Amino acid sequence: MKIYHHIDEFKPVKNAVVTIGTFDGVHLGHRKIISRIKELADATGGETVILTFFPHPRMILHPEDESIKLINTINEKAALLEQLGVDHLIITPFSRDFSNQNAEDYIRDILVNKIGTKKIVIGYDHRFGKDRRGGLSDLLQLSPVYGFEVIEIPEQDINDVAVSSTRIREAILGDNIQLANTFLGYPFFLTGKVIRGDQIGRQIGYPTANIQIEEKYKLIPADGIFAVKVQLNDIEYKGMAYIGSRPTINGMNRNIEVNLFDFNNEIYNETIRMEFHHFVRGDIKFAGLDDLKVQIAKDKEDVISLLSH
Repeated sequence: MKIYHHIDEFKPVKNAVVTIGTFDGVHLGHRKIISRIKELADATGGETVILTFFPHPRMILHPEDESIKLINTINEKAALLEQLGVDHLIITPFSRDFSNQNAEDYIRDILVNKIGTKKIVIGYDHRFGKDRRGGLSDLLQLSPVYGFEVIEIPEQDINDVAVSSTRIREAILGDNIQLANTFLGYPFFLTGKVIRGDQIGRQIGYPTANIQIEEKYKLIPADGIFAVKVQLNDIEYKGMAYIGSRPTINGMNRNIEVNLFDFNNEIYNETIRMEFHHFVRGDIKFAGLDDLKVQIAKDKEDVISLLSH
């Protein structure tokens, strides 16, 4: 898959089959749309093109709203789309100027002249251009003028995408990571760098790697213990992850830590990918480190059992 970080980097391709969206999560609902554009491209000897935006439009149009959290970072999303066999991914920097184009300028300048769209697969509720006035009706009206075909995504499929995205976020923020994974079609994951912690885990016999997530907009699961699998330098390890503020030691900051089983190497500054498979328990304040150590031993047994099935 070729990735373009601005629409101006892209050169029109033969029989471009295009769809547009944020595709956050690249979940099962999104995959139906991607399968559709691949089918259409195969039938016409064309190439698939996904047009997405970053930063997310809400980050630009409502910068005061820090509540927006995304299932994927932009790099994670690109990796997932590549796995699905998309030919071209255009990541257009979203700006107020971009959002202020009128509908016809957007269709002519972006979809036709820049991308060379021959078929566009789009939902009934897709909006674009100044004040989000542009939509499916504009595309249908202008398609004969500019020589492209519009394929509408059924309303049911669009609703499935919206419902899935909402339920995935709710499940990740709750304690139902397995439900989130079912809707995603893959295990939810975090990608981050290993940084130095205060060695509390090492003191009680369970050394942890502290994970720094640089993207502030990345959705983080609920506090607690999770059964996880970690990818490090193309090797997979099993482990237990902790998310929380470590109330037993009166911690102040929310941490993301993972104890890798049968692993003792120094991995500071390494980038790891951590897949969440099961929620084990919520965060608890214990009387002291001895009680915490007893509970962690039980957690490890539970995690090993969960990951063995």
